[in-house]
Amino acid sequence: MYRTHTCGELRMEHASSEVTLAGWVQKTRELGGMIFVDLRDRYGITQLVFNKDQDADLCDKAKALGREFVIQVKGEVMERTAKNDKMATGNVELIASEMKVLSASKTPPFTIENETDGGEDIRMKYRFLDLRRPAVQENIMLRHRIAQESRSFLNKSGFLEIETPFLIRSTPEGARDFVVPSRMNEGQFYALPQSPQTFKQLLMVAGYDRYYQITRCFRDEDLRADRQPEFTQIDCEIAFVEQEDVLNMFEGLAKHIMKYVHNIDVAEVPRITFAEAMRLYGSDKPDIRFGMTFTELNDVAQNKGFKVFDDAELVVGICAEGCATYTRKQLDALTDFVKRPQIGAKGLVYVKCNEDGTFKSSVDKFFDQEKLKAWADKMGAKAGDLLLVISGVKEKARKQMNELRLEMGNQLGLRKKDDFKFLWVLDFPLLEWAEEEERWVARHHPFTSPKAEDFDKMDTDPGAVRANAYDMVLNGTELGGGSVRIHDRGLQERVFELLGMSKEEAVEKFGFLMGAFEFGAPPHAGLAFGFDRMCALLGGADAIRDFIAFPKNNSGRDVMIDAPSKIDEVQYEELCIRAAPKVEA
Repeated sequence: MYRTHTCGELRMEHASSEVTLAGWVQKTRELGGMIFVDLRDRYGITQLVFNKDQDADLCDKAKALGREFVIQVKGEVMERTAKNDKMATGNVELIASEMKVLSASKTPPFTIENETDGGEDIRMKYRFLDLRRPAVQENIMLRHRIAQESRSFLNKSGFLEIETPFLIRSTPEGARDFVVPSRMNEGQFYALPQSPQTFKQLLMVAGYDRYYQITRCFRDEDLRADRQPEFTQIDCEIAFVEQEDVLNMFEGLAKHIMKYVHNIDVAEVPRITFAEAMRLYGSDKPDIRFGMTFTELNDVAQNKGFKVFDDAELVVGICAEGCATYTRKQLDALTDFVKRPQIGAKGLVYVKCNEDGTFKSSVDKFFDQEKLKAWADKMGAKAGDLLLVISGVKEKARKQMNELRLEMGNQLGLRKKDDFKFLWVLDFPLLEWAEEEERWVARHHPFTSPKAEDFDKMDTDPGAVRANAYDMVLNGTELGGGSVRIHDRGLQERVFELLGMSKEEAVEKFGFLMGAFEFGAPPHAGLAFGFDRMCALLGGADAIRDFIAFPKNNSGRDVMIDAPSKIDEVQYEELCIRAAPKVEA
């Protein structure tokens, strides 16, 4: 055996034992006639001791060790005289008697430690080294544990894990597909799945009433901290259920994972409609770790001679408790924040609620003390609070105020990473209007069922039709979403028609699904959790990359293996695609 124990295993009960360890050299230190080596594997670190007085040759070999050498060491476990309570193995050390270098190492381009000196680009290029860092290993191991617990919960709940294809038909709804040319079918292409949506619905028709898989999905879209071109979902579907059954089932899964990962008992998850979420938070994924909900001020702020408010569709404000002490410099910084191009507000109005009961605002010229008091009363403000107000077109003003609310939450330390607040958002619009295409598009996907009570609006007022759809939100991030599905061919055809799809096009793209609905399709519904996001959120991080073993960078490239890359001319010929253009010398 290369080792009898791991580098994180030894404790006082192993004292006086002869053991063998193997791992990577973290660092070496020379002190007098002794060499100390920190030996690391994914389980922890053990301090090795090489004594020149006991074995000079062995000590010289230890001196020659470099960082990241892979070695095997035999020796006796002894109690340390200078204990290290920051290490799990800090009460003991290994007095080395034999050592063998299993593999030498070049000097790594950055230190393999939690507080590394390597920038993101170099760490992505040498990802196999970055994966040795304990912090990254903890993330990957957390991902493993969450996957295992998810499987355990779903298995015990009667679900079957069933794989669905990765090579499917391209459908230009939603995000862009990654396409794969078919060598055996000239001029034709597969697509990589953005979701196993239609296949899991077919599994319900086939009688497998509880399905799941932890599956890879692919979307060719612009990237950001919580988005990758290939990502993982906990994908689920259930037959013979209504919305309430689905919410209860997957709320149970979320509670199970939270208990396992953080030993937190999650209370019943609150619910809010999409309309209420937009009215109170300006977001369909509100962060409810803190209050500061919106108050609409049209009735007390308009028709007072201030044209900015009088011409606005919406005047909306938030109350920041205890922030009346904000300086002019801080208030100007908030104004600059909301005027940034990515937010787009034209300005910001503030009102300080002074301790003496008076008010100081940026619009004193237009609003006297009585009028400002009416604002404060409506917003439930008290002495010492700060009112922040934005106006404009309703939808834009709400989104701008949402960004300001989150910024205030950050400034006031209200968005704590170890405070987990779940929320269900229900009753999304079925459709949204695409200005560029001048047509209705599905807000979620075209297989989502409208609410039965809104069927009569499908022809007269499509924009008012609500979907039987639901999202689970965690700390202001969409953790997962799903819907009750359409299982009737006639209703599915009506929805396709609303989306501007002809009968012929619908049959060409989705005839297999609508045809299946004619052979006894049960009522069914489902949900998919973003697994990478779940791991990052539970690990206290914003970016998902460190919870994926081999992620892409913000340009969608794997800089370690240099992908994507060109292919050989022979491959172009085999695939019957036009050869790549030749680059002039």
